[in-house]
Amino acid sequence: MAMAAATMEARHSEIRQFSLQQADKNVSTKCSAASRRLSLVSLAVAITACSQKIDTAQAFSLGTSGPKEWLKQQKKRTADFLLVPIARSRERLESAFLLFSSSNPLEAGNLIRIAARDCIPVEAGSILDLQSRTGVEVCTFRLLVKNAASLLDNSDPVKIKAYLALENLIRSFTYLDESVTAPTSSTEVANAFELTYAALSTFEAGIRACLGIA
Repeated sequence: MAMAAATMEARHSEIRQFSLQQADKNVSTKCSAASRRLSLVSLAVAITACSQKIDTAQAFSLGTSGPKEWLKQQKKRTADFLLVPIARSRERLESAFLLFSSSNPLEAGNLIRIAARDCIPVEAGSILDLQSRTGVEVCTFRLLVKNAASLLDNSDPVKIKAYLALENLIRSFTYLDESVTAPTSSTEVANAFELTYAALSTFEAGIRACLGIA
């Protein structure tokens, strides 16, 4: 029992240390989020520019069946870049669950909102609210889908499924955020975490399908 108590105390110490580190990173995270969104937009613009410059003869010389196929191959090469935000969100969800389990719902809520990547409703008058009102896309997950599925027809089942997964993910994060911050039973919160984790995995599968990777 003494060993178990020591292990539990060490785990709590790790969580407290993580919370302090996360608090220091909150400001820089907001800035880096905007930078990541800008990078995603820049990548989409660059790929679109390539599609306008490369003609069919050039594509055939590269051993592909046309410009669109060449661009698909380029997208596959950017897959790791597009999947990183999803992996980071998964890690933060796991950390948020540990914090909530350690009776720290406030820090858990902060991590959940970071993991949601500006895709859940925000306070009126906030910077993100003002950006969204001016037509700026602030949801990183939505940017990921737009990029990954940009070469697919709107009627393509793969694209449709990816967008459905996106909406389900946003609903899951919104429900989880409300569950943690409101007086809800621990069982309901645990279920909300599980649903959000599953929704994130489904969303990742949708992105991979759009990119044509396993």
